[in-house]
Amino acid sequence: MENNIFNNLQEANERLDAIIENSFDGIYITDNKANTIKVNKSYEVITGLKKEEVLGKNMIDLIKNNVISISGSVLALQKKEPITLQQEFKTGKKALITSSPVFDKKGNIIMVVTNVRDLTEIYKLKKEVEKNSFLKNENKNIESTDFKENEKIICVDENSKQVLNIAKKVADLDTTVMLIGQTGVGKELFANYILNNSNRKNEPFIKVNCGAISPSLAESELFGYEKGSFTGADKKGKAGIFEAANNGTVFLDEVGELPLSLQVKLLRVIQEREIERVGGTKSIKVNVRIIAATNADLEQLVEKKLFRKDLYYRLMVFPIYIPPLKERKEDIIPLINLFKDTFNKKYGFNKSFSKEALEFLKEQEWKGNIRELRNVVERGLILSDNVVTTKDLNFPKYNKDIIKDFKLPKTDNLKELIEQIELAYINKAYEKYKNVRQAAASLNMDPSTFVRKRKKYSR
Repeated sequence: MENNIFNNLQEANERLDAIIENSFDGIYITDNKANTIKVNKSYEVITGLKKEEVLGKNMIDLIKNNVISISGSVLALQKKEPITLQQEFKTGKKALITSSPVFDKKGNIIMVVTNVRDLTEIYKLKKEVEKNSFLKNENKNIESTDFKENEKIICVDENSKQVLNIAKKVADLDTTVMLIGQTGVGKELFANYILNNSNRKNEPFIKVNCGAISPSLAESELFGYEKGSFTGADKKGKAGIFEAANNGTVFLDEVGELPLSLQVKLLRVIQEREIERVGGTKSIKVNVRIIAATNADLEQLVEKKLFRKDLYYRLMVFPIYIPPLKERKEDIIPLINLFKDTFNKKYGFNKSFSKEALEFLKEQEWKGNIRELRNVVERGLILSDNVVTTKDLNFPKYNKDIIKDFKLPKTDNLKELIEQIELAYINKAYEKYKNVRQAAASLNMDPSTFVRKRKKYSR
C-alpha cells in the first residue's frame, strides 16, 4: 500500500492553508476571472485591507471602487506572464508585488498567485539616507579597507562621503543593491566595501562582467550544467557561479548587458532563490546576495524592451548613485597621493607633484573618472624627473603629429601591416624622446614591451 504524507485531502488542504496563512509575505490568490479566492494574514497587515473586503470580489470592481489602485492579477491575466509592480497602501507601507499566472496542462490559466513583499523599512532607510540625517556625527574622512593591493576608496569630498555612508548603512541588511555610475567611478570598489561590511564577508565573493561573458556560454557559466547537456560538456557536469557562491555574494557588473534570455533566470534567483542547471530538470536552492552595477540607463533599456521590467524593479530595491570625479573635486588630490605612492613603490621612484600640477589636475573634467586619473598619474611619474610638473601632464599632445608623414605599406597581409604601423610609431617615439622610458610612456607601453617589439620588428 502506498504511503501518504497526509491522511486525506482535507488534512492536505488544512496544511496548505497553514503554510499560506503563516507566510511572512502577503499572499493573494484569484481565479482565472480575477475573482479573489484566498488572502492571508500578512496581506491584511501590509495593505490594511480586511479579508471580508476582498474575498469573493472581482479585482476590476475593487479598482473601480478605489479599494485598490492597481491589480497585478488583472495584468498577469491580460499578458499571460508574471507581472511585478511597486505599490503603496493606505497603511503607509510600500511593497513589491509579483503576480504569477498558474497554467494547466493545456496552457490555460487556472489562477493567479500574487506575492506581496513589505519593503517599507528599505524605503525608510533610503529616505533617511537622502536627508543625510546620519551624516551629522560622521564628519571625518572615511577610507575603506583594501580592495585590490594599494587601492582604497578615498572619500574626502562631501558627495563621496555621503555615498560611502549609504553603502555602510545598507551593507549589513542583506538586500539587493544596484550601483549606478559612469565608467571608472569605482563601482567595483564600492561593491567590495559593501561586502566587507556585510555578514557575508567571510563567504564566497564572485564578480561577473556581464558585458564580457560570451552569450553562448553565459547560461552554463552562471547556472551550471548537467552531464551530457551539450557537446564538450564535462562528463560529471559542472556547478555554475550561483552555486559556487552559495551563502556568499555575486557582483553582476554591467548587468544591463545581460542577454534577455538569461534575465528571467536571474529574476528566479532573486525571487525564488533557486536555479536550474542547463540540461537539468530539478531546481537547486541557492542563497546568494546580489550586488549589481551599471553605467547604462536601465529605464531606457526597459522602454526599448531590452531589459525586463520585473527584473529592473527587483534589482532597484536599493540603488546607490556614485557621482563622477568632476562632482567630487576634493577627492582628486588624495587620490593622486594614493596613486603616487603606489607607483613610486612599483617603479622604485621617490617623486612628487608640484603645486601647479596638482591644481591643474584638480580642475580637469576627468571624463574617464578615477581610472583616467590613475593613468595620468602613472604617466606623469614615468615622464618626469624628480617632480611632476604641468609639462609632464600634457601627454595627450605627444602623439598628435608623431606619425604625420607615415604612409601605409602596400600589402594584403594584415599582420604585416599592423607590425609595420606599430614599428613606425615606436621609431618615431624613440626619435622624439631619445630614451626608452619616455618613448614607451608616450605610447602607453611598458618599457620592456617597447624594447622587445622594436627589436622584433626591426629584423
